[in-house]
Amino acid sequence: NPPVHNTHPLHPPSREVNCCAFSPACDIILTCSDDGSLYLWEASSADLLAKARGHTGPVRCCVFSKDGGFFASASHDCSVRVWRTPSRECVHVLTGHRRSVETVSFSADGRRLASGGWDNKVFLWDAQSGEKERELLAHSAAVQSSAFSTDSQCLATGSWDRSVRVWGLHGDEEVVTLEGHRGNVACLCFSTVGLLASGSWDGTVRVWSVKSRTCVFVLEGSERVWVRCVAFSTDGLVLASTAEGDTVREYTHTHTHTHTHTVAKCLLISQVNIWDMVDGRCLKHLQVSYLF
Repeated sequence: NPPVHNTHPLHPPSREVNCCAFSPACDIILTCSDDGSLYLWEASSADLLAKARGHTGPVRCCVFSKDGGFFASASHDCSVRVWRTPSRECVHVLTGHRRSVETVSFSADGRRLASGGWDNKVFLWDAQSGEKERELLAHSAAVQSSAFSTDSQCLATGSWDRSVRVWGLHGDEEVVTLEGHRGNVACLCFSTVGLLASGSWDGTVRVWSVKSRTCVFVLEGSERVWVRCVAFSTDGLVLASTAEGDTVREYTHTHTHTHTHTVAKCLLISQVNIWDMVDGRCLKHLQVSYLF
């Protein structure tokens, strides 16, 4: 199989880069670092556009809103900051967590933010006003990951207690608990067809039907690695995962679709495997050079 080459290497600061995100238009790359700053890069040229400062500790997570007008950051300083993308102005500082905030996510409709951290808590915030809406308590260990459903009706959270919790956002729904991972649940993503993917430090990706509360697939490679990121394609047919140990995998329902946006989000590591989600066969293997 032909190699996939890195066309625009970025040169972030020497301190560790903890997270990166593409803007919805795929024209800006956002990275966050242990130096407490966020960096915005032009995707086409890899030029540094701006540096956003304000956090007083390492920035653990960063994410764009669905329309790209805002981005949010979660920090070891126990705060979440919301920034306006065009001006890089900080419009909200969200406080309430007592320990490092490890995850932040926007709802698809842009109305809410969710944050979780080492205090085992999940907070829901009004994205426009910055007010705290709800505090969600169920995890018995640090909350490492979060993701809203594509219709913004529910929120999934993953934890060091090895569970995934799915919360309805209307107030009265039962909390759904999904169990099976043997390690920290480090990443989550909903598909447009109602599936939820969870990646764990146990080296596996699990795909769940939230409606039936069952695990549909357990996806794992030949090597034991820490899964760090999962992302569905827009049509929900392909799932890509990245892992510590320099591996990116894709899992697909069909053999014929190409999914540029999913691949663009994940070509940061050194391998891509294409998997058939029906029988688990590896359809294709690509070598990928480093972006950073």
